[in-house]
Amino acid sequence: MLQNFKAISLSYKKAPLDIRELIALDESSCRIFLQTLKGFLQATDILVLSTCNRTEVYYNSDTDYSAEIVKLLGITKGIDNISRYFDYFTILNEHDDAVQHLFDVSMGLESQVVGDMQISNQVKVAYQWSADNETAGPFLHRLMHTIFFTNKRVVQETSFRDGAASTSYAAIELIEELTGEGAEPNILVVGVGEIGADVCRNLKDLGYKKVKITNRTLAKAKVLAEECALEVLPFEEIVQGMKEADVIISSVARETPFFTKEMVKRLNALTYKFFIDLAVPRSVEPEVESIPGVLVYNIDTIQNKASEALQRRISSIPKVKEIVAESIEQFNDWSKEMMVSPTIHRLKNALETIRQEEIARYVKKLGPKEAKLVDSITKSMMQKIIKLPVLQLKAACKRGEAETLIDLLNDLFSLENQPAESEQNPG
Repeated sequence: MLQNFKAISLSYKKAPLDIRELIALDESSCRIFLQTLKGFLQATDILVLSTCNRTEVYYNSDTDYSAEIVKLLGITKGIDNISRYFDYFTILNEHDDAVQHLFDVSMGLESQVVGDMQISNQVKVAYQWSADNETAGPFLHRLMHTIFFTNKRVVQETSFRDGAASTSYAAIELIEELTGEGAEPNILVVGVGEIGADVCRNLKDLGYKKVKITNRTLAKAKVLAEECALEVLPFEEIVQGMKEADVIISSVARETPFFTKEMVKRLNALTYKFFIDLAVPRSVEPEVESIPGVLVYNIDTIQNKASEALQRRISSIPKVKEIVAESIEQFNDWSKEMMVSPTIHRLKNALETIRQEEIARYVKKLGPKEAKLVDSITKSMMQKIIKLPVLQLKAACKRGEAETLIDLLNDLFSLENQPAESEQNPG
């Protein structure tokens, strides 16, 4: 049976930030959504990926469930009439298109900052959720491990992941543009999740000293502060920290903005303050920018800032696509062979049944040595007999002509009556 991998994608290419943040899923929501999809869809190999740039569902089914997936997403997020957002989604119902898209997303070819290193880990986490929720079948397992191997090749053979051209680095380049070459700015980093931690590491690597980090969970902030040699600000002192800061970088994960207009207005700032909001949904209320002296930059306005490293990555794209194409070709060969695997098992079982029946007719007349010799000879004969049909089946797969051979073997050996998996363990 041929695979019918499909995908439905909402990304920065068609959906603005306010739509993406409305539909974005956190870890808990992703897990709930996976179980919902598992229960409602006649589909296998389900993967849910949600980042600041995209929310996507991949699945294996003969049926197009894109409309149903959007409706179930609305139920998970508590969004009434989510179908009005349907046009923001891209539907990939062709198997090859969906496979290609997942490869491209996983490599960082589809990222706003091309080659973004974070996406590889985000895809691994999404796959782990699928495995945990038992929505990953043999097809998805093989596909994901092929993708991980391809990513290693990209790292080893190209400059696509060189430098620090990530979203967090783009934010730091923005800081350099905003603050100029004067005195070093005071920076407050709020939230130490994956992207917040990446910001801190880049700040450390680039030599910034006047950096404080704060987080609701103090222990997490302390671990990161020790790693990056930065100062920790207790979360309850965040208002004082905001007053002292020139730049506030936020990656706070929550459904509603943490920094509101009223909150920032009470600071009575006498100097410019720059808010760089890396969270989706946004953690800084857009109206904050109406306060004199305050400028807000959200995730859409800070992308594509990593100049030199980004250019090296762009120049590596042809080589990356070549590697991806090689991996997809190898994966497709395996995928096609999945179609004939049950037939091969049934053929082996049919021949093994014949062998065992014939041995049983004569084994009582043989001594132990003769019986062992006959068993060895007949096994060798069976392996030689089956070798050519198996090679022909695999070759027919690559030509897309396997069905005719499968039908022929089924008729010759009545394979429908044989188990698909080898249940015998002779010798």
